[in-house]
Amino acid sequence: MDRRPLGRSELVIEPLVLGTNVFGWTVDQAGAFDILDAYAEAGFTAIDTAEGYPNWVPGNPPGLSETIIGNWFKARGNREAMHLFTKVNSANQPGGLSAEAIKAGVEGSLKRLQTDYIDLYFSHWPDPTTSHEETLGAYDTLIRAGKVRVIGASNFPPAMVREANEIAVIKSLQGYDVLQPRYNLYDRAEFEGDLQKLVLEDDIGTIVYYSLASGFLTGKYRSKDDLGKSQRGGGIEKYLDAKGQSILASLDTVAKANDATPAEVSLAWLVAQPGVSAPIASATSVAQVQSLAKGVRLKLSEDDVKALTDAGK
Repeated sequence: MDRRPLGRSELVIEPLVLGTNVFGWTVDQAGAFDILDAYAEAGFTAIDTAEGYPNWVPGNPPGLSETIIGNWFKARGNREAMHLFTKVNSANQPGGLSAEAIKAGVEGSLKRLQTDYIDLYFSHWPDPTTSHEETLGAYDTLIRAGKVRVIGASNFPPAMVREANEIAVIKSLQGYDVLQPRYNLYDRAEFEGDLQKLVLEDDIGTIVYYSLASGFLTGKYRSKDDLGKSQRGGGIEKYLDAKGQSILASLDTVAKANDATPAEVSLAWLVAQPGVSAPIASATSVAQVQSLAKGVRLKLSEDDVKALTDAGK
C-alpha cells in the first residue's frame, strides 16, 4: 500500500485518516469499535480526533470521541500499531493556545485516550491572544517529555504558519510540520493558492478535513428535499447551487467510468492533488469504511482528474 511521509516529520501513514467526530454523536461506542476494527483490518493506522469531539451534543462529557478511542485501544491492546492525532483549543477561544491551556489540554486528552503519548498534536484553531513563542515553547516541553511526537496546525492561514515556523527556527523550537485545512472538490479556496504553495515549498505534510463536504460529495443530497436524510443535512444546503450540481454531474460520469461511487471518486481526486498527504474521512458503518478504503486506492486518469477539477471552478 502507498505510504506517505507527513512532511518533514518522521510520521509515515497510508493515504487515509479516519475522522472520529461522529463517535459519541451519530455513532455509539459499539458502532465505533466496529468501524475502528474494520479500518485497522483494511491496513490503515491514522486516527484523527480532538478534545472537543463531539462536545456540541447536549449532555455529552468533554472529549467523548477520545474516550471511545481510548477504550478501543485498551480493549484491543493495539496502541503502538496506530498513529493517533488529536487537537487542543477545539473551542476556538482566546487563550486556548496558552502554555497553561496546552498543558491542561494534553493531560486531559492523554487520560481519555488511555495513552502516554500523542503522535501528532494540533493547534485546532489560531489564538491571536497568545504568542507563537509561548505556544511552541509549551509544545517543546511536551515533545521533550515524550508526550507528543509531532505538532501541527489546523485552520491556520499561510502567513500565520510562516510566522510561527520562522519563530521556531529563531528560538530553536519545533515548528508546525503538518497542516489540517478544509479541502474538497467544492471547498478549494482555503488550500489552493498560497497554502498549497507553502506546503510544497517547505515540505509540510497536509491532511485535509471535510473531504466529502459533510456528505454532499457522496451524491446522497441532490436537492433540498434530501436534506432530512441525516442529522448533517442542515450544513449541506449551501452546496446545492450551480457549482455543486456541476460537481455532482462530473462525479456521476467519472464514477460510472471507474465502477466507483461519487464518494470514492471524491477521495481519489484529493489523493491526486499536489501537497495532499491524506484526506480525513469519517464513517458511520463498516460498509462505509470499506468504501473509503477503495476510494483512496482508486487511481484516476489525468482526464478524470481534470474533468473533476474543472467542474468545481
